[in-house]
Amino acid sequence: MPQSPIEFKGSSFTLSVVHLHHSQPDVIRQALQEKIDQAPAFLQNAPVVLNISALSGDINWKQMQQAISATGLRIVGVSGCKDDAQKKMVARAGLPVLSEGKENRKTAEAPPAEEAAAPAVVTESINKTRVVNTPVRSGQQIYARNADLIVTSSVSAGAELVADGNIHIYGMMRGRALAGASGDRDCQIFCTHLAAELVSIAGEYWIMDQIPAEFFGKAARLCLKEGALTIQTLN
Repeated sequence: MPQSPIEFKGSSFTLSVVHLHHSQPDVIRQALQEKIDQAPAFLQNAPVVLNISALSGDINWKQMQQAISATGLRIVGVSGCKDDAQKKMVARAGLPVLSEGKENRKTAEAPPAEEAAAPAVVTESINKTRVVNTPVRSGQQIYARNADLIVTSSVSAGAELVADGNIHIYGMMRGRALAGASGDRDCQIFCTHLAAELVSIAGEYWIMDQIPAEFFGKAARLCLKEGALTIQTLN
């Protein structure tokens, strides 16, 4: 039997999610361009998902698409639709409507109102960890899906570490580290020799020039506090 010319397979990709907090296309375009100018190598022509959970009312999607495309970003879908009206609005604009996995699980697992008073059953979650014991070379990407990532060796410039959980680097870190890739804002980055091109937690990022000089090349710990990246000495 001849092989089919196409084949569908499941896969996963790490995408940046842009949360829109303003409905005016010009305002969004300017804000995006400022971000891209800070890290052009990371964001130029990047595929992104738009999250519109903070927006209400009508959005001029034709103008919004044009404004975002003008920055070079590529819209691959829209998430955070609160109702059918928003979904239809997005569909009419020719964009895919996406559902974020964590939001779906929370909705599906919410107990019925009449059972709210039932005693809670506490179960321990299993924290998965991916360990890499070899150097991560330029051009390589390591992704720890639904897991923490530990690298015991060095990470070269041009290499990329991505994890849905925390990231630990016990060698020289010269590449890019993106923790909390699925949106978990409680994730952290731990590094014994911080000289990274870029560090990011749940989409909040610093490029090399933004890392405080007193921590560069030192042991450091990064986390989010009140929505902003913070850094402290790793003791």
